[in-house]
Amino acid sequence: MRSIRHVVAPVVAILALLGCSPTDGAVLPTQPPSAGAAGIGDRDFPLDGNGGYEVSHYGIALGYTPATKRLDGVTTIRARALQPLSRFNLDLSGLQVAEVSVDGAGATFSRQGDELTVVPATPLGSGARFTVKVGYGGQPRPITDSGNLGTFGFIPTPDGAFVAAEPNGAKTWFPANDHPADKATFDFEITVPRGLTALANGELAGEPTTSGGKTTFRWRERHPMATYLATATLGKFELRRGETAGGVPNVAAVDPAYRGSLDKLHTVSGEVTDHWSKVFGPYPFSSTGGVVDDYSAGYALETQTKPMYGGFAPDESIIAHEIAHQWFGNSVTIQRWQDLWLNEGFATYAEWMWSEHRGRTTADAHFAALRARPATDAFWTYPPGRARPDDLFNDAVYKRGAMTLHALRKEIGDQTFFALLREWVERHKYGNATTQQFVTLAEQRSGKQLDTLFDAWLFQPRRPA
Repeated sequence: MRSIRHVVAPVVAILALLGCSPTDGAVLPTQPPSAGAAGIGDRDFPLDGNGGYEVSHYGIALGYTPATKRLDGVTTIRARALQPLSRFNLDLSGLQVAEVSVDGAGATFSRQGDELTVVPATPLGSGARFTVKVGYGGQPRPITDSGNLGTFGFIPTPDGAFVAAEPNGAKTWFPANDHPADKATFDFEITVPRGLTALANGELAGEPTTSGGKTTFRWRERHPMATYLATATLGKFELRRGETAGGVPNVAAVDPAYRGSLDKLHTVSGEVTDHWSKVFGPYPFSSTGGVVDDYSAGYALETQTKPMYGGFAPDESIIAHEIAHQWFGNSVTIQRWQDLWLNEGFATYAEWMWSEHRGRTTADAHFAALRARPATDAFWTYPPGRARPDDLFNDAVYKRGAMTLHALRKEIGDQTFFALLREWVERHKYGNATTQQFVTLAEQRSGKQLDTLFDAWLFQPRRPA
C-alpha cells in the first residue's frame, strides 16, 4: 500500500460454477461439534476472519453490470475443519445471499452484520475437507473509513469497478475468511458487457469468450494469497503484454484517460521486478505488471501480481514500492495487522534502495533527513511496531519502519543485512510471519543481541537516542 499524499436477483445462470472438491469422509468427531468463532483471533480486528477452519481455495464466479451496479456471484470455497464444527462463519458485507450448500447439501444460514453463519446439514469432523458454495447478489457497497485509506473494497466506477480491498474489503464482493492469516489460491470467472475488460490476479486461464453481448474472463492465481490482495477490477482498459528482461510475464493495463502512461508502467514494472529479484531473491509469482484506473482512490495497492494505482500515473518510486510488496506482504504475509511495518516499512525502504540504485538520493540520506526531525515532532510518538487499528497506515509505519531497517543495516553490515532479507523471504515464502520472528532471525544471522535496537525503533513513542 502506498498512500498518495499529493495528489438478490437470481444468480446469473450464464456463470459456470467452478469445480468443487468432495469431502474427504473424515470420521465423525469424538468431541461434540461446536460453533467456529466469529473472528480469527486478531484482537485489533475481532470480527475479521473466522475460527474453526482454514481455506485452501476460492472459486469466484461473478457477473457485473456497470449501468445498474448489479453484481451476481457464486463463490465456491474449499476448506478444512480445524475442530468439530456444528456451524461456522464467513465474512460478507451487504450483498443478499440466495443459497448456501456444504458438500452439495443445502445448508441453513443467517446474517448478522458482516457475519454469514452457515449450519451444515451434517456436522463436520475435525480435519474434514469440505466445500461451501454461496450464491449471492446485489449492489456492492464499499467501505468508507477515514482513518484507514478512505474508501476501499468493490468500488463502482462509471465504466466498471475499482477493486482494492486492504485491510478488510474483500467481504464487499465475495464471502471469505477475510483476514491475512488465512491465505488460499484463487480462480476468477468474471462476466462483463462486451467491450469491457476484467482484470484479476495471476494469469489468464484461456482466452476471453464472448456470447450474448457479454464477455467472460478467467484468471487463476496458483500461489497462496491473502483475501485483501484479491481484485476483480473491470472497465475500459488498454493493455500491453510481454516479458521482463528476466523472463517474467508482464501485463500492464491503463484506463484510456492514462494511455500515455502505459509504456512507462510496463517498462518500469519489468525493470523493478528484475532488480528486486536480484536483491531479495527470485520473484515469487508467475507474472508481474500493474493497473491504472480512472478512479481517484488517493492510494496504490500491491494487489498480488498486478498493483493497482487509483487515479494517477505512478512514478518510479511508487512502482518500486508496490513491486517490493510482492515479496514483503504478498509472499511473506503478516499474521496480524499490528505487524504491518513488515509490509510497509520494507516496501518504503525498497523505495530508498531504488532511488540509490538509480543514482539519486541514497538510503543514508533518506534516513538522515527523517532523523533530523525535532524530537517533539508527532512523527516520533507513533511506535510503528504496533500498528493501530484506527490508524493502520500512519506515516510512521512506513518511514519509521524503513528507518528501523536502515538502523539494522548499519548495525550488522551490508553483507549480513541483504543475506538476512533473502533468507527472510525464502523461509516464509507463501506463508505468514511476525515481528518477533524477524527479530529472532536477525539476531541469529548477525550473532548480535538486537533487542535494544528494535525496541527503540519499533516500540518506543520517542525519537531513538
